[in-house]
Amino acid sequence: MAYTTIRYDVAGGIATITLHRPEKMNAFTNVMCTEMIDAFDRIDADDEVKAVIVTGEGRAFCAGADLTPDSGGGPFSSDDPVTDLSDPRVRDGGGLLTLRIFQCQKPVIGAINGAAVGIGVTMQLPMDMRLASTNARFGFVFARRGIVPEAASSWFLPRLVGYQQALEWCMTGRVFGADEALAGGLVRSVHAPEDLLPAATALAREIADNTAAVSIALTRAMLWRLPSAPHPMHAHRIDSRAIYTRSRSGDAAEGISSFLEKRAASYPDRVASDMPQFYPWWDEPVYE
Repeated sequence: MAYTTIRYDVAGGIATITLHRPEKMNAFTNVMCTEMIDAFDRIDADDEVKAVIVTGEGRAFCAGADLTPDSGGGPFSSDDPVTDLSDPRVRDGGGLLTLRIFQCQKPVIGAINGAAVGIGVTMQLPMDMRLASTNARFGFVFARRGIVPEAASSWFLPRLVGYQQALEWCMTGRVFGADEALAGGLVRSVHAPEDLLPAATALAREIADNTAAVSIALTRAMLWRLPSAPHPMHAHRIDSRAIYTRSRSGDAAEGISSFLEKRAASYPDRVASDMPQFYPWWDEPVYE
């Protein structure tokens, strides 16, 4: 797919997705949604990619949904109403994207360079870590537009920041700065604008250069999914299967050898071909 609303680059094992509609403050469209989902499909299929950075071009990260008449369609522009709410056309495009990011097998780092409101902030929630520029602004502004939070943010946001903070931000709909985002647990760290991408790259580099990709894919799935399990026994079952299979892998042998030999590891296993047999366990009703 040829991209028109994003840039996609891979260098040194790190994929960078740059939202690229700077003249529109990278406002979100159906085309951008489709292109970002395609980019994450490419990321999961490419074993050379070890980590992902998502950022925006220009002064904004993403200023929300494009509400202009020429935006290509969106939640405010449909002239083809449906009466059956199970109709696929009802599906929220932002939710399609966040669910795809949630399913990604590589670690995802948000480098939030500027304004991030509406879908511009909710698309960040399934990313594993978010770094913000001092220029960043955030806003769950939905109630001020007569709608409600989308992109599965009612699931993601309370898990990240707690119920009280999530309720306050969504009920007031106010726009707030990077310092409040940091204090509330939405972002990991705040950086001068010129330091944001170098800091995100350094974090991605630390993961890409030092860890086993299959272990990272499993760890990401475990930490995102298992806290929602109804009993710790569910986590124990998956922990047990994961540590048993991983301890017998080529990665584990290399990890031990490289440690004893005091050298950098070169892990042989690949996400595309070497995930353990029990993965994905969430397709099983009781993880058995």
